[in-house]
Amino acid sequence: QVQLVESGGGLVQPGGSLRLSCAASGATLATYAIGWFRQAPGKEREGVSSISSSAGSTYYTNSVKGRFTISRDNTRNTVYLQMNSLKPEDTAVYYCAAAARPWASPVANFYDYWGQGTQVTVSS
Repeated sequence: QVQLVESGGGLVQPGGSLRLSCAASGATLATYAIGWFRQAPGKEREGVSSISSSAGSTYYTNSVKGRFTISRDNTRNTVYLQMNSLKPEDTAVYYCAAAARPWASPVANFYDYWGQGTQVTVSS
């Protein structure tokens, strides 16, 4: 059983940066693909980024390309989402999710384990 805990969210001004972390316990994260998702009030959960278990393949939704970077440190059992040039429309609860597969997907039902989420608010 994999437990995931997100951290690093908060309030930031437009144009600012945050780095989200997804720390895993209960399993070796190196064998899991990881996805980051977000859900804003009144909207459906959206796949933001994902990374394969080897970090050889990544995905970004169009709205974050060039601004967000996903990475993983399997020695620390942690996946990161570096978010730069943040915009008010990035405001949401951000979740990480894990799947016991080498390849990743932006689709939520691909993943077996989910964290509780961390709030990101971009506002002046």
